[in-house]
Amino acid sequence: MKTSAVIPRLVCMAALVLFIRCDDVVDVDTGSSDPILNIDAWVNNKPVTQTIKLTLTQDYFDNVNLPPAVAGATVTITDQDGLIFLFKENTQKNDGSYEWNPDGERVLGQAGDRFTLKVIYKGETFVATSQMGRVPAVDDITFEKWEDAPFNEDNFYRAEFWAADLQGAGDTYWIKTYKNGSFLNKASEINLAYDAGLSAGSNTDGVTFISPIRTGINADDQDKDDRPVSPLKTNDSIYVEIHSITRVSFNYMNEVITQTDRNGGLSELFTSTPLSNVSTNLVNLDGNGSAVVGFFNTACVSGHGEKFNLKR
Repeated sequence: MKTSAVIPRLVCMAALVLFIRCDDVVDVDTGSSDPILNIDAWVNNKPVTQTIKLTLTQDYFDNVNLPPAVAGATVTITDQDGLIFLFKENTQKNDGSYEWNPDGERVLGQAGDRFTLKVIYKGETFVATSQMGRVPAVDDITFEKWEDAPFNEDNFYRAEFWAADLQGAGDTYWIKTYKNGSFLNKASEINLAYDAGLSAGSNTDGVTFISPIRTGINADDQDKDDRPVSPLKTNDSIYVEIHSITRVSFNYMNEVITQTDRNGGLSELFTSTPLSNVSTNLVNLDGNGSAVVGFFNTACVSGHGEKFNLKR
């Protein structure tokens, strides 16, 4: 018997059975894991309430319940001069929010300031550091008809912001967009920049942000048939903010995009990097203590808004 000929036939038969029966429901016991403290600490120098969220992780396939809120923690940020910002738990929200409110003209900090986050929870201390980076101004937002829009749809309009990276290589940014007051928070709408380009080594220091970043402020929406729709309708308002982020934060956000912006389907089993916790800059001062996930970043922010009007 020639086994070398039999094995390929068996593989092909197994593959054929797999695809013939691809509509069968398969129950997989994924098990569960112990909850881990998650610290979501993205704060900035805007004169508004700053919030740090503390929650516990949950099973990946739990799409019903919100992550459990963490209560009773002590949360502080300390700057390089020893000034302490106490983030108080908002017990009314009961969602793990810890808040600090600017006092008059006093904001969290300015470009160049260094900060240490400390979270004390159940007798353990978790810390992280961050330096607040500089940020360029948003000069303008313009609108145009998208002539080469997907599916050649008529009346397809998009926005574009205009700003230039600051001189000196190595600045990293998160460009955030608010459409009619709502933050565009899909994974496909995360808009990052390294200097004025997409990554290190792009030789875009000190120039105007490149086109994919300038037009990356548009909503990624589809109709009921999953066809792209125009990101803009008349009287829509667009507000763009540039947040300075550290290079470690830039790498973290790219990991988030990789883990969350997936096409789905069977091909994910063979072509995608396996899901895993993304990196963190938080550590437990007790090297043998509990694990922690999340991230800490302090940002300077610039912003500009415009309203879209076809008559403009």
